[in-house]
Amino acid sequence: MIIFRYLAREVLSSMFAVSLVLLMIIISARFVNYLAEAAAGKLDAGVLLTLMAYRLPAYLELILPLGLFIGILMAYGRLYLDSEMTVLSACGLSQKRLVGYTLAASLVVAMLVGLFSLYLGPQGVKASEALLAEQRNRTDFETLKPSRFHTLDQGAGTSYAESISEDKKQLRGVFMAKVSPIDPADDLDKVTHQEADLTVLTAESGETVIDPQSGQKYLLLKNGRRYVGTPGTQDYQVVEFGNFSQLLPEPDYAVKPKRFTDGLTTLKLLQAKTREASAALQWRFSMPVLVMIVGLLAVPLSKTQPRQGRYAKMLPAIILYMVYLVCVNAARGLIEKGNEPIPGMLWLVHLLFFTVALFLLVDKRRLFGARRRAGAAA
Repeated sequence: MIIFRYLAREVLSSMFAVSLVLLMIIISARFVNYLAEAAAGKLDAGVLLTLMAYRLPAYLELILPLGLFIGILMAYGRLYLDSEMTVLSACGLSQKRLVGYTLAASLVVAMLVGLFSLYLGPQGVKASEALLAEQRNRTDFETLKPSRFHTLDQGAGTSYAESISEDKKQLRGVFMAKVSPIDPADDLDKVTHQEADLTVLTAESGETVIDPQSGQKYLLLKNGRRYVGTPGTQDYQVVEFGNFSQLLPEPDYAVKPKRFTDGLTTLKLLQAKTREASAALQWRFSMPVLVMIVGLLAVPLSKTQPRQGRYAKMLPAIILYMVYLVCVNAARGLIEKGNEPIPGMLWLVHLLFFTVALFLLVDKRRLFGARRRAGAAA
């Protein structure tokens, strides 16, 4: 048990460090994208941390297997380099027992990955997509900030409000300016930007209302004036109004398309009979299996000689892992499209790499020595 605790501590500590670095890289890249959308007014800055928290289980579902794989390579590679594995082997630690200890530590990680893939991951994806849909379906006026100018209709207009209520529904001291678009049928040689009509609206207050029949959103301005004319001329129309309603266009920024099955619970996938549901279900159950197999693969790949260096087999090992992950993902894609050449192709991929792991674990010197002895006896 002392040896087991020592090896498990080395592996899990290395896995934690590697997973933390990978998680920070992925979160930083995603956070920068969300931050750019928040700066453009497409997302509320207050929901960024909530979004990242919702996406965390899905990230860990893919990061932990790679973290375990690299953690075993680094931990056991150091033990081989410092001749600690030689000492442990002299004290009776066989390769079979080393594999058993490694699989025991991998089982803990597999159970955690199974929790993420079967329950927490889908819940987080569903919550994050609902929050993104809510944020991205807001109108331009629901993203305004007080005492700041904001662009409207992709730069065709400008808006300003002195103050805004907390629910983003009530505006005070409203100013709006918009240039009318030029008709493409007009002669562009005769029509210039200065000749386009300019509309300016000022109002004491404004609010967004929803038509109960059509469901359309309107901006209702109260107690203001409307100026329409051509810049550079004195021919302006001035209209005073008590109430002025303007239809708000639907936002053209849609949620990025994802697999709709990613947000479904595992129970709903079990009840569904579609190819997509079957592929997603097999993917979720295969993630813990992948953890156990990569743990088995890492044991022989971590074996290095002192003169080779600690990271001698790191690059080919990572390439093998990437090939494994690509094959699993490709098998899922074929199942979703109905082009699966062999039934249970996803599990055949796991079986293939499990066979590779067993082949790498075989002591080739003992195997070839047994063959030579058999040939000499013959």
